[in-house]
Amino acid sequence: MQTRFSPEQLKDPGTARANEILRACVHCGMCTATCPTYQLLGDELDGPRGRIYLIKEMLESGRPADARTVRHVDRCLSCLACMTTCPSGVHYMHLVDHARAHIERTYRRPWPDRVLRRVLAYILPHPTRFRLALAAAWLGRPLRRLMPDARLRAMLDMAPRRIPGVSPLDRPGVHPARGDRRMRVALMTGCAQRALDPSINDATIRLLTRLGAEVVVAPGAGCCGALTHHMGKEAESHASAAANIRAWMAEVRGAGLDAVVINTSGCGTTLKDYGHMFRTDPKLAEDAATIAGLARDVTEVIGALGLPEGTAAPEPLRVAYHSACSLQHGQKIKALPKELLSRAGFSVSEPADAHLCCGSAGTYNLMQPEISGQLKARKVATLEALAPQVIAAGNIGCMMQIASGTGLPVVHTVALLDWATGGPRPAALAAE
Repeated sequence: MQTRFSPEQLKDPGTARANEILRACVHCGMCTATCPTYQLLGDELDGPRGRIYLIKEMLESGRPADARTVRHVDRCLSCLACMTTCPSGVHYMHLVDHARAHIERTYRRPWPDRVLRRVLAYILPHPTRFRLALAAAWLGRPLRRLMPDARLRAMLDMAPRRIPGVSPLDRPGVHPARGDRRMRVALMTGCAQRALDPSINDATIRLLTRLGAEVVVAPGAGCCGALTHHMGKEAESHASAAANIRAWMAEVRGAGLDAVVINTSGCGTTLKDYGHMFRTDPKLAEDAATIAGLARDVTEVIGALGLPEGTAAPEPLRVAYHSACSLQHGQKIKALPKELLSRAGFSVSEPADAHLCCGSAGTYNLMQPEISGQLKARKVATLEALAPQVIAAGNIGCMMQIASGTGLPVVHTVALLDWATGGPRPAALAAE
């Protein structure tokens, strides 16, 4: 694609990177075949190629974002299926994130949108605030029908029937390996997951220590920054990321780390991009690249350590595996989680159109509830068509999204692997 940025514009690192990405696009349109919003809406501007044209025109002209561009960029899930499909290697993720930051700086949204986005950015990255918000949403459910905005109704619907307690394992500390130590890792305990389902971190720590890893929960580490990053709120997202980098580098320079483990794949995609996020920061660029290089999805670490000999599922359950977009498209990890579940003795299958998003996508299900709801219904239908006994996934957002549309238990991949290697039966199964 030909671009016409001025030399002055190209002095900006974000614009220079956007220029590289735009020039890689050859207009082929193969990305539209795997774009969920294009499939649903049938509008060229709601596919990657159309959004690329809108972003190009906005950035080249140097003008503030307009309502039309914002509408179509907002509808993007950032599922990154287009990056898997693209034959030219167009790095759409960096382009759309830069566009969102430009929108945040230059576009004044209607006041309900501004309030909603500020509330989400204030609450979601902070577990205590999020827990209080979930309690308030649960209490407000009887008023759901009176809510005029579908997004407010979606926020009420997000609240679980029971808000889990705080896990003591999420506190800073060191969890020793059982037997000989084979690896020392830091666990990113995250933010929303700690409020919605802290048992995932508990299962991760039990499993990794059982396999010979010493697990550190570093003081000062918290939200990865993804939620605010994808809203275009660069200052907030970079502050969260910088805190993590400092916390984990203290461990690297202390007793050392072999990996930073992430059990929420949306966070993992962001952590692995820290090097790019801080590439122009003279103080953090090197450390950010180090942490990005250490970042591993939990299944990557389990695969490296290996499941114990004789691992066998307590029950030979039929598992439908949902591959989160951030894992299969963002991190290019597709087969490993299924292989681990199969090695553990579960019967694993994957739904039709497994490459398509479930509609969760961070805060997307709260800000675009109608499109998200259609994607959820389609994903649930393809999963239920497999007649599974349980659905497994590696991302808390996907788990909550899918669970809200099915009566089947939805559990984290790690919870099943923990159970198969001697841990407790996952609570979602125990309730059956």
